[in-house]
Amino acid sequence: MQLGTWVVDLVLIFSLLGQFSQSVTETPICSELDRASLLSFKASISQDTTNTLSTWTGRDCCDGGWEGVQCNPSTGRVNVLQIQRPERDDESYMKGTLSPSLANLHFLEVMVISGMKHITGPIPSSFSNLTRLTQLVLEDNSLGGCIPPSLGRLSLLQTLSLTGNHLKGQIPPTLGALRNLVQLNLAKNSLTGPIPLAFKTLINLQYLDLSFNLISVPIPDFVGDFKNLTYLDLSSNLLTGDIPLSLFGLVNLLDLSLSYNKLAGNIPDQVGNLKSLTSLQLSGNLLAGHIPLSISRLQNLWYLNVSRNCLSDPLPPIPNKGIPALLSIDLSYNNLSLGSVPDWIRSKQLKDVHLAGCKLKGDLPHFTRPDSLSSIDLSDNYLVDGISNFFTNMSSLQKVKLSNNQLRFDISEIKLPTELTSMDLHANLLVGSLSTIINNSTSNSLEIIDVSNNFISGHIPEFVEGSGLKMLNVGSNNISGSIPISISNLIDLERLDISRNHVLGTIPSSLGQLLKLQWLDVSINGLTGQIPSSLSQIAELKHASFRANRLCGEIPQTRPFNIFPPVAYAHNLCLCGKPLQPCKKQGSMGQ
Repeated sequence: MQLGTWVVDLVLIFSLLGQFSQSVTETPICSELDRASLLSFKASISQDTTNTLSTWTGRDCCDGGWEGVQCNPSTGRVNVLQIQRPERDDESYMKGTLSPSLANLHFLEVMVISGMKHITGPIPSSFSNLTRLTQLVLEDNSLGGCIPPSLGRLSLLQTLSLTGNHLKGQIPPTLGALRNLVQLNLAKNSLTGPIPLAFKTLINLQYLDLSFNLISVPIPDFVGDFKNLTYLDLSSNLLTGDIPLSLFGLVNLLDLSLSYNKLAGNIPDQVGNLKSLTSLQLSGNLLAGHIPLSISRLQNLWYLNVSRNCLSDPLPPIPNKGIPALLSIDLSYNNLSLGSVPDWIRSKQLKDVHLAGCKLKGDLPHFTRPDSLSSIDLSDNYLVDGISNFFTNMSSLQKVKLSNNQLRFDISEIKLPTELTSMDLHANLLVGSLSTIINNSTSNSLEIIDVSNNFISGHIPEFVEGSGLKMLNVGSNNISGSIPISISNLIDLERLDISRNHVLGTIPSSLGQLLKLQWLDVSINGLTGQIPSSLSQIAELKHASFRANRLCGEIPQTRPFNIFPPVAYAHNLCLCGKPLQPCKKQGSMGQ
């Protein structure tokens, strides 16, 4: 009896081993057709700094070793091709074209080739043979030509994203046949013409982005039939006419951006029907009339930007509990004459307040919750005073812009918030010296300082190490003294303007250590000596002006100095060399 049991067990073991052996031998490797298609794409890429394609070796493309390639384990056919540049990696790229042979991956469900920057040429029309595709994402490459009308045959497609290329021509109406499309992104191309009428059948759309193109004519009414839409961005096009009322029936809409078009008419009262809306961007149009009171009903709205239109007074009397989620508001550059900042703005816990060009007068406003503010723009108004307490408790402030007002105060006496990164106070009536704002505890965080067109005096202070300053504009003031040698400590500086002052002495050779400098203007001062040859080390320099000083000697005969226009060196004592007249050999003009 035991022997019989042992025999049965032995047979069972051999049977299982046989099945295991058979399953091992039957594990499919990738088909030769798929492998050949992938290798054809690899051959069409002449340069790959991502090193993705270097892993495409060996006979089996389904063994997990081919980066970006996935296969269906039951069939051994490639069903996913996903090649993306890693996040925060701006250097990696591929150079080449999209091989039409990729259309032979007949079992492909997902194709993502994005962020490669230098993949050029057209989108192959043969991609219409990939009838199992649910996702086609070819973002941020350099693809050109027209969108192939044949892509309309990809009936299972749910996501189509071709953003960030160089595509031109009209959007093909055949894309209206993609009834299963949930996400359509054609932004950042050069597409022209209208939004096709055939799109009215795309009723499953949840995400539509056609921004940064050249799309013209009015927004079609049928966009209001996309009842599942949560994101709509048609900004930076050439759209005309009124905002269609049908849009305000999209009760699921979270983000609406129609900025920078040529839209006219009013903001309809029906905007208050967009109960789910979190972001409304209508800036840069020709909208007139008033901001409707119904906007106060938008309980979830946190971002409101209606700047650069023709909107007029009065602002709606928003109740205290109106727009309760609001964090950012921009009403700049309309036809508003506010006089003072409305209480409903001052009393809210806002992050960004931008009211440039709103005819504000008198003292700077007092905000009830200053600790929440991150960005303030009150430029191009008629503000005159109130700076002494303005920054009090603004512990989160990063950017402030108070330019083009009539503010009169001593800049050396103000205490800046410690988190401040950008300060623009140009074109006011400021006096005092620069030493406090450049070398106090805030100076390490400041990246942008613009105090040009004021009455600031004193010397340019010494610069300490550790500064993150990227832009310093002190032009058109009453600054004297010399340029300190320690300016070389501003190693991140990209823009330096000390023009139209009374700066004397020589240009320090240490200026040549500012290797990131792109803009340099030292014009209309009293500088003497030569232009240091060390400046030739600044390879990124795109603009320089040395005019109207007392400089002498040979201009550095390297690019870009020898190809700047002659006006950049005009009205000096005796500068010579290209682009001016040659230096005299017998003199001691050269360096």
